[in-house]
Amino acid sequence: MTLEFTERVARIPVYPAAGGYAQQEPLVRLASNESPYPPLPEVREAIEHALATLNRYPDPTSSILRARLSDRYGVPASRIAIGNGSCDILLAAGEALLEPGAELVYAWPSFSIYPHLSAASGARAVAVPLDSAERHDLQAMLREITVATRLVIVCNPNNPTSTALPLADVAAFVDEVPPHVCVIVDEAYCEFNLLDDPDASVALLERHPNLVLLRTFSKVYGLCGLRAGFALCGSEDLPRAVDQVRQPFFCNALAQAAAVEALAHQDAVTERVTRTIAERISVDERLRALGLAPADSQTNFCWFQLGSDRDEAEVMEGLQQRGVLVRGGGALGSEVPALRVTYGLPEENTRFLDALAEVLADG
Repeated sequence: MTLEFTERVARIPVYPAAGGYAQQEPLVRLASNESPYPPLPEVREAIEHALATLNRYPDPTSSILRARLSDRYGVPASRIAIGNGSCDILLAAGEALLEPGAELVYAWPSFSIYPHLSAASGARAVAVPLDSAERHDLQAMLREITVATRLVIVCNPNNPTSTALPLADVAAFVDEVPPHVCVIVDEAYCEFNLLDDPDASVALLERHPNLVLLRTFSKVYGLCGLRAGFALCGSEDLPRAVDQVRQPFFCNALAQAAAVEALAHQDAVTERVTRTIAERISVDERLRALGLAPADSQTNFCWFQLGSDRDEAEVMEGLQQRGVLVRGGGALGSEVPALRVTYGLPEENTRFLDALAEVLADG
């Protein structure tokens, strides 16, 4: 006799996590959009200091972290939600907003967690294809909004295609969305976006109580392993709702301590962004020299199609045999062979490009 699970479990897709974590040999890990730079020494010290109190529960309201974020962005602490990574806030928002009969609108391909929200809630998902430049088609998304729409998600810059839209386009879009619809602008990679000042979108919150800006400490701050995310909100409604539907103590003590300290080092953030952008320019130029056409990246990763004559799985296997891990586009929603590759350290990027050149020549 087997266990009987709910219909909901059957609906929820398995998150396409990158592989290779169990491998012991040295690998170039360019599959998960992680930062190649370790936490700053001051952040490690803050983590070590917090170890002494691990016999106590973490602050359930993340009060110090929310206060520091309030100082950083000028958003009242009561309008800031904290999570175990930004995915935690997304999933909680889905639970709080969606139900059978409701609708969720997002672009596709985009972040792989979005389909989970509708599947878990029983809401109807409306996935709007990207435009020819692999960016969000905001006008097409607007046309899909109905009286049943509860949540719209705009991933800007977009994962996995690395592209971004100017803030003016996003602002015009939010102006057109009915006020009963929550708009989450997922800005996990905003610090790497050169189209606008990463902080410029915060001003939109004062005009739109239904707007949420979702951000993370996993990417530019290099804290993937601790999981801390946050949402800057146009009202107190969403922070209150997501806290109602989640388990208590959703952000652990070490993550809170690390995030608080990381915020104090914005010069280091700027330096790391500068290094990443330098690698972005270099890698994209060398990809073009190989006859590939990467999308216009505004993130810490590149996205490029391999061509219909290439087998995506074979290319990935060839790279892995040479010690390089990347992500295949098929697992991320692409209908054509493609790769998503994180920009690593210079030596890691060179190893990837050399391996890719060998694989393409062998094919």
